[in-house]
Formats: sequence, C-alpha cells, structure tokens
Amino acid sequence: MARLFYMIGKSSTGKDTIYREVISRTDLDLNPLVMYTTRPIRKGETDGKEYYFVDENVLNELEKEGRVIEKRAYHTIHGIWTYFTVDDEHADLNRKDYLAIGTLESYAQIRNYYGEKLVVPVYIQVEDGLRLERALKREKQQPVPKYEELCRRFLADQADYAEEKLAKAGIDRRFSNDKDIMSCVEEVAAFIRAGQKK
Repeated sequence: MARLFYMIGKSSTGKDTIYREVISRTDLDLNPLVMYTTRPIRKGETDGKEYYFVDENVLNELEKEGRVIEKRAYHTIHGIWTYFTVDDEHADLNRKDYLAIGTLESYAQIRNYYGEKLVVPVYIQVEDGLRLERALKREKQQPVPKYEELCRRFLADQADYAEEKLAKAGIDRRFSNDKDIMSCVEEVAAFIRAGQKK
C-alpha cells in the first residue's frame, strides 16, 4: 500500500532541512508532493521544488476545476498569502510513496481526503526558545528581513499547534530536532522505512 508521509511542525523546527535529507535517501524511494502558494518566492527557493509559486488567478482557476484539496490563507503585513494542495498530474498516490510538508490544518484535510491509512504524520518539534533563535537567525539572512511576519508566525504557531489540536489530529509520535539534526533525520527515516513495510 502506498503512503503519504506528511511532515508537520511549527515554523523554524528544521522541517525543510529534514525533508531535503529524507527525500534524498534513495533507499526510501520517496517522491515529493509539492504544494502551491501565492506568497512571493524567497531567496534560495526554486519554483516547483519547495512550492509551485502561482498567483490568485491560477488558484481561482484550479478551484473552479474542483482540483484544490485544501487551502489556508494567512493575512500577513504584506497581504494575503494562500497555501494549498492540488489533486493534479504531479502525484500518483496509487503506486508511489510520497513525502510532503504542511501545517496541522492541511494534514487533517489531506488525511480526510485520502484516508487515515494512507496519510502518516511526521511531527517535528523544537523547544520554543531555541526555535525563536533559529527563526531570527534565518530572517536576518533575507535580503529584506520581515521581522513583523516572523513574530506573527511564531505567535500563530502557539495556537495552531496547541496540544489539544495535536491530540485531536492523532499525533502520538514526535521527532525532536533540539540538538543534532542528523540524528532527527535518521529517526524519521527509520520511522518511514518501518511504515513502508506495513
């Protein structure tokens, strides 16, 4: 049975790095499930790799076609940024295992769409003080740092990933990235490998 391993966690937990390391493991034979967003592309990102970067017109067209599985809109100081998942030609969940990154909310909607047996959560966590330090360091490296957005995201995460919401979503396994990221990568890879054998 093919599975979609869905990586979730608060911002600045190292999800992107862990994702890149895990997806590169040839023994896992995972395919990326790339989502869409209307937010501007960031330095170092590539269209079609981290996300498909599109505008509101493309989003509206996909919705008219009934192809948007789930979407989240965030009111930022730079306008509304929408993130969404599309049932498109890029994924064949009948035959291949996939790895994706998203939010707790998107995980729940994807799980409802494809079914609990197919969608497996991979929750990455980092102690909040350390997470804030990492977020600030990353933002400082941007050509135009957006500190207000960093703060908004950090505070929103506290509500979005509240313990009662994690419990409701059935998140019972956690992977800590407080110290050595490669140890976390190995733990996640072992979890996925075991899940692929079921």
